[in-house]
Amino acid sequence: QLQLVESGGGLVQPGGSLRLSCAASGFTLDYYIIGWFRQAPGKEREGVSCMRLSDNSTYDADSVKGRFSISRDNTKNTVYLQMNSLKPEDTAVYYCAAQWSITTVQALCPYSNTFGSWGQGTQVTVSS
Repeated sequence: QLQLVESGGGLVQPGGSLRLSCAASGFTLDYYIIGWFRQAPGKEREGVSCMRLSDNSTYDADSVKGRFSISRDNTKNTVYLQMNSLKPEDTAVYYCAAQWSITTVQALCPYSNTFGSWGQGTQVTVSS
């Protein structure tokens, strides 16, 4: 059974950094697209960064380009989201999600309803 467990959230000051981790179990990461999504109170869930694991192609939302990056550690079956230059508007619950797909990350990532497996989420709060 596919399981995703996020960790690494917390409280950070504006301009600071955090690294989120998504540990996957129950499946082999190849042929999946792994995505990081976030949802702030009163807002829709937003696709932040995604990676297609068969070729390491990535997608980043315009709101995080140049500040966030997604990466993987095959030995640990783990995907990371490095978040730098954090802003108060980055405050949200961050979720890791996975979907088996042969399409591109650009086609899939903006649409959270295309992902079938989700972690429990981790809170990120950016505040002074």
